[in-house]
Parts: sequence; C-alpha cells; structure tokens
Amino acid sequence: MSGLFPTLVAAAMTVGSLHSLAPDHWVPFAALARAQGWPAGRTARVTFLCGFGHVTVSVLLGLLGLLFGREMFYSFGHHMESIAGALLVVFGLVYGIWGLRGTAGRHIHGHAHAHYDHVHDPGAMTVRGLFLLFCADPCVAVVPLLFAAAPLGALQTTVLVGLYELATIVTMVGLVLPARAGAHLVRGAWVVRYGDATAGGLIALTGVVVGVLGW
Repeated sequence: MSGLFPTLVAAAMTVGSLHSLAPDHWVPFAALARAQGWPAGRTARVTFLCGFGHVTVSVLLGLLGLLFGREMFYSFGHHMESIAGALLVVFGLVYGIWGLRGTAGRHIHGHAHAHYDHVHDPGAMTVRGLFLLFCADPCVAVVPLLFAAAPLGALQTTVLVGLYELATIVTMVGLVLPARAGAHLVRGAWVVRYGDATAGGLIALTGVVVGVLGW
C-alpha cells in the first residue's frame, strides 16, 4: 500500500486537470464574462463556485456508491453525463433568446427599459443556473479513485479528493481567464448589441459538441 497513495495522487491531479480541458468546463464562463462584462475577479469566483459544485456532487455520489454499490453510481452518473450536453444547449438557447429580446427592446425603444433591466437582468440567475447545471453533471472519473483510495483510510481519501478538486478548479480557472481576456479583445457595436445572443449561441454549440463527442 505504501506506493499506492502517491500513484493515486498523481492520477487524481492528472484526471482532474485533463477532464477540465473539455470545452463545457470553460467556454460558457468566458462567453458569459464577455457578454455581461464580468471583471476577472468575478469570472474566477463564478468558475470556482461551479467547479466546486461539479466535483463535490461527484464525490458525494461516489461516496453513496461506496455504501450502496458501484454499479448504482455508474448507472446514475452516466445517465447524468449523457444529458449534460442537452442541458447546456437548453441553457444557451434560453440565454440567447433573452439576449435577442433585450436587443429587440433596445432597437424599438432606443434604450433598455428600467423595468426590464431590474426584473429580467439575468446576472444572478445566470450564476445560479450555471451552478445547478454543473452540479447536475457529475464526473464519473472520480469513482475509481474513490474506490481505490477507500482501503487507505478516511484521511488519505479526503486528501485525494481535495487534490482532485483543486486540480479541476485550478485548470478551469486557468483556462477561463485567458479565454475571457481574449474575448474582450473582440470589439465593435455588434458585440454590444448581440453579445448576449452570441454568448447563448456559443454555449448551445458547446453543448452540441460535448453531446456529439461524448466528452
């Protein structure tokens, strides 16, 4: 067992980082940060929050798998992964439609309606929606690590989970911030007018790609 823990640590950090390279782990945050003008700090916080929810729910389900059987978790986890792309598509389409409505309102009235801004502003709702979306998309890759670490004891399993979570979140933030900075280089009147609609379309497209490729 002496050499197992270092091996699992390396595996946890590698898997955590590699699975975060999938575009659904960073493209939505960069797109929304550009559309809503989020500063780097808020973008990082939102990404951290969603990454934390994503991995924590995965770990909790994995622990339930330890108690009630691995097959139960795999079945549930793969089912949730299979619909994650569809959920992302729905989220992107809803956000994009909201953006088009806002664009139409500004075009007709010449300015954004105060009532529209305060009641329908998606800022807080967008973050909540993203958080729930990532919580509903567990990472099945963490399950073998949990089962392999369980015989080592609670402390080492907890450390392993923490490292996996750290690797996942750090990679997500590390990808989102440069993507956000690059997106902010794109300027023009059309970005202001159609920024939300474009972000929604990009998020929906990411969901399609993830669903087709099975990431």
